[in-house]
Amino acid sequence: MLKTHNCGQLNMSHTGQEVTLAGWVHRRRDHGGLIFMDLRDREGLTQVVFNPATSPEAHQIASEARPEFVLQVEGLVQRRPQGTDNPKIPTGQIEVMAQRVRVLNTSKTPPFYINEETEVEEPLRLKYRYLDLRRSRMKENILLRHRVIRFMRDFLDAQGFVEVETPILIKSTPEGARDYLVPSRLSAGKFYALPQSPQQLKQILMVGGIEKYYQIARCFRDEDLRADRQPEFTQLDLEMSFVEQEDILRLTENLFSALVKVVAPQFRFLKPFPRLRYSDVMERYGSDKPDLRYGMEMADLSDIAADSEFQVFRGAVASGGVVKGFAAPGCAHYSRKETDALIQMAKDYGAKGLVTVGILEEDLSHPSAVHSVAAKHLTPEVLQGMVQLTGAKTGALLLIVADRKDVANEVLGRLRQEMAHRLGLADPNL
Repeated sequence: MLKTHNCGQLNMSHTGQEVTLAGWVHRRRDHGGLIFMDLRDREGLTQVVFNPATSPEAHQIASEARPEFVLQVEGLVQRRPQGTDNPKIPTGQIEVMAQRVRVLNTSKTPPFYINEETEVEEPLRLKYRYLDLRRSRMKENILLRHRVIRFMRDFLDAQGFVEVETPILIKSTPEGARDYLVPSRLSAGKFYALPQSPQQLKQILMVGGIEKYYQIARCFRDEDLRADRQPEFTQLDLEMSFVEQEDILRLTENLFSALVKVVAPQFRFLKPFPRLRYSDVMERYGSDKPDLRYGMEMADLSDIAADSEFQVFRGAVASGGVVKGFAAPGCAHYSRKETDALIQMAKDYGAKGLVTVGILEEDLSHPSAVHSVAAKHLTPEVLQGMVQLTGAKTGALLLIVADRKDVANEVLGRLRQEMAHRLGLADPNL
């Protein structure tokens, strides 16, 4: 081995020991005599000190080293001087006084910073993927994925599941998306298909008596790219025999609850998991994958709107549509430019338009209580009913769509996400 310890491993218990480290130069600071260098490997950082008085040869090599050089360093672990501890890293109390250094590999100046989390254009990241993978965020993503999959394997093994690897080259079967096809060299004019998921294969395993199967499966779908779709992906695929719906729900809930506690304990979650009907979430949130970390639930205002003097509302209800809306807290004072931007956003999402109503005062009978271009068409009684149904407080902005039900749900669902993003309502740890 070219190293005796990892760079994130050393602490006060190693003081006085001779160690050998190997890694990349993360940062280098030349103080006109002493050279300080943060050496990095997968496990973390260790500060290395090069003193010309104790090891002039090592100091000379360090003076020529630059970020991303790969070094092997032999030295003595010592306590950092008083007041120079770095509490941000596990090795922040110690440093290594270098005695010998060997350059394992040099490096050109990287096309982007490795030691800083700066935004880098994706084409550049992909061109220099090996450099991108050295960055802290990418490394943590890969390690997190490793920990997640390892936990799943251990958990399912304890539950009596058997991991079975199913074929990648299979016969094409009718499913939801187009298959990727692979030509066969041995059977001219014929093709294999790449699986969209191991659906039929895992059912064969159940009929064959395996009873409990899982795999971390690669899936391929020849679909147009979208924000949440890509040509190939990995999924946890499992199948069980002799079970009912409740058994599946309990298993997956226990799996993911235990997973979060072990792998990402900083996150909080609801347990038992909320169980919501599709029709309910579409009515309340406008999405089949609603974000429940904040309120702003949509309300059906059709009954109130049908009795209003506002022809836009009455016409939508009369034609079989709906009038729905939600309240965005603290946005009543939005400017005309800001509300116009929301109206255009609603149109871009497919609505004919958007009505905004700012609730400025609690007494809705007061002339200055409401800020809206539709204010003259809405009586205090109608406004009060809308406020009650949406749960709006003083200072809230009502966002209302009059259209077909599917359009209103879709548009308001997306506007709800937009307003939550603007207001920072979603707790990142929940």
